[in-house]
Amino acid sequence: MSKYTVKLTQEQRTMVEEIVKKGTAPARKIQRANVLLKADRGAQGPRWSTKQIQEGFGVGSTTIKSVRKRFVENGIEDAISRREQPERPEKRKINGEQEAHIIALMCTESPEGQERWTLRAFTERIIALEIVTETSYETVRMVLRNNKLKPWQEKQWCIGRTGDANYAFHMEDVLDVYVRPYDPKRPQVCIDEGSVQFTKELQEALKMKPGKVKKVDYQYERDGYCSIFLACEPLTGKRAVHVTEQRTKADFAHFLRYVVDVMYPEAEKIVVVMDNLNTHTPGSLYEVFPAEEAMRIWKKLEIHHTPVHGSWLNMAEIELSVLGRQVLHERLGNIKTVRQRVDAWQEKRKKQQVKINWRFTAEDARIKLKRLYPVIKECGPGEKRPAEEESFAKNGPNEV
Repeated sequence: MSKYTVKLTQEQRTMVEEIVKKGTAPARKIQRANVLLKADRGAQGPRWSTKQIQEGFGVGSTTIKSVRKRFVENGIEDAISRREQPERPEKRKINGEQEAHIIALMCTESPEGQERWTLRAFTERIIALEIVTETSYETVRMVLRNNKLKPWQEKQWCIGRTGDANYAFHMEDVLDVYVRPYDPKRPQVCIDEGSVQFTKELQEALKMKPGKVKKVDYQYERDGYCSIFLACEPLTGKRAVHVTEQRTKADFAHFLRYVVDVMYPEAEKIVVVMDNLNTHTPGSLYEVFPAEEAMRIWKKLEIHHTPVHGSWLNMAEIELSVLGRQVLHERLGNIKTVRQRVDAWQEKRKKQQVKINWRFTAEDARIKLKRLYPVIKECGPGEKRPAEEESFAKNGPNEV
């Protein structure tokens, strides 16, 4: 039995019951009054145990012990009433000037010996620099949150160099293809390639069970790879995916012939968007097929290359990304498994006829990606054009 035993007199019990019955007192006071009534081991007390009180009123054992102790030591009023809280020192706030210094410092390089700032290191630094005399990690965290600063994050992107005229041309050339209306005689097809790494498990995975997730050992061995060739027609949802053991000129040539003869045998011209990989040339066809066959295939194609570092312009990249996330994100051991998954995925996408709604145009690029275009210097009022340009304008190229 606890040394803090509650025994209420008739007068005390009546007073506590009145507090509970009226229900006008603060919830905390009513809760403690109920604890006293149920913990009472006097003549009229129900003599509930700590566990019973916990289950009955959802009160923690620490609170029950505190009520009993305060009743025994200081009486009923102290047991059910809230004690006065000691005065706390005024909370130190960060003013606007200090906040500006904190933001500026956070946007600098991370401290030496660390990959990035931590709240502890950053708080210590602003105190050392006397931006603030003292503050807490939580205060610094709130400054970062309120200003939407997340210095630990980084994003990858794929974009061309500033002022690259060749990049600008190829980008607009591809974007011009995407705004063409649908023409079954001139289908617009995007082609791209990817690869899948095979892995050999060193330990068998523990299968998923009720209440337990599947467990895979962190160690594995690389065991080769296979290649994926993908062609998709964004406007119709038509697509083809081939899994090959390698990614050679011969593999590319056979895939192109499949696109021409199997996917679009009735097309007059197939408008193809693809990157500038070294295998994506007419020479790949000539290395595999007789000259007449190679030329026949190549003449059916209208090729538009994406610029270097411009894979985001190829809509086949979107399809490869979906394929990877949906069926190829796990560890795969052999090409047979990859082909089974790819075939099932391809059949599903074929039934759904999933299309790609591309909205970015050359006009958008000239606004949003203006920095990629070379700066053309124009003559202002009163300025003269260079002598060579003036001569070319008057006399033509032969007189310059």
